[in-house]
Amino acid sequence: MFVTRRVEFSAAHVCRRPDLDEEANRALYGPAANPHGHGHNFLVEVTLEGEPDPLTGMVLDLKQLKEILRQEVVEPMDHRFLNAEVPPFDRVVPTPENLAVEIWRRLTPHFNGRVRLHAVRVYETEDLWADYFGESA
Repeated sequence: MFVTRRVEFSAAHVCRRPDLDEEANRALYGPAANPHGHGHNFLVEVTLEGEPDPLTGMVLDLKQLKEILRQEVVEPMDHRFLNAEVPPFDRVVPTPENLAVEIWRRLTPHFNGRVRLHAVRVYETEDLWADYFGESA
């Protein structure tokens, strides 16, 4: 059984590598390399896998998942400039792909028993997203 919860946060970022010059960054990332950054309303979907508890009928109480997502994703990332305020994005380009990996890393310790983390999806825009299924997938 799979269960998914969504959260949203607003953040600014810039896609550029500090080891490359302006021309190389523009060639790689286009307008997203603007050193002043730009913002998005990121949408995150987290999917858990597990058998429903026989007593509750739930894989996990979704209020519990909401609280974990608030602590691990929304609070540290909402209304932040990711490159400057949210490690590891001071040294890792905050692409949707890298955001999905980092969110997975932050959530993994919470789900290592009966309930497992199955997928993290990060929407940068409604028609651009990245899915991450962990290193073993």
